[in-house]
Amino acid sequence: MNAHRIVDDALLRRAAAAVSAKTRWVDDFPSAGVRFADLTPVFADGPTFAAVVAALAAAAPDAELVAGVDARGFLLGGGLARNLGVGVLAVRKAGKLPPPVQTVEYALEYGTAAIEIPADSETLRGRRVLVVDDVLATGGTLAATVQLLEQAGAEVVAVAVVTEIEALGGRARLEKHPLTAIVQI
Repeated sequence: MNAHRIVDDALLRRAAAAVSAKTRWVDDFPSAGVRFADLTPVFADGPTFAAVVAALAAAAPDAELVAGVDARGFLLGGGLARNLGVGVLAVRKAGKLPPPVQTVEYALEYGTAAIEIPADSETLRGRRVLVVDDVLATGGTLAATVQLLEQAGAEVVAVAVVTEIEALGGRARLEKHPLTAIVQI
């Protein structure tokens, strides 16, 4: 089942229009043939950032904690947590947190990567968590994040992103969780 959280269509349309207007597209970055969606201008514009936060927060109004994925997910996570009146957890790349940590390794196109959270699962056990990041591409990082949080005892209630690159099929890796994407390209 590929679950979808119902988010107010008007709210999503406003956020999508703002994101589309502010996203800066960079061809051949970070490598030839790739078209990079730079969301820096989206985050730097107050009204656009507010629209994005409101739309993403609507994906899980019952969340007790927001997990922002390294690094742009931190920016979004802070805004969402403030909007929802809850805390925020930084899901970090390996080696950025002091031990002890919980780690999940995942496959990349060429090699592996790992993400970590503090090992104190008391912070997460039984908590309803909204996972947020800027882009859903192949879904590897977000799927690993969900796995990591669930192993720590959290209940992932939704995943939310600003942009989904549909052709890369990442949504399929998250099919057990409601997924909200403001813009799908």
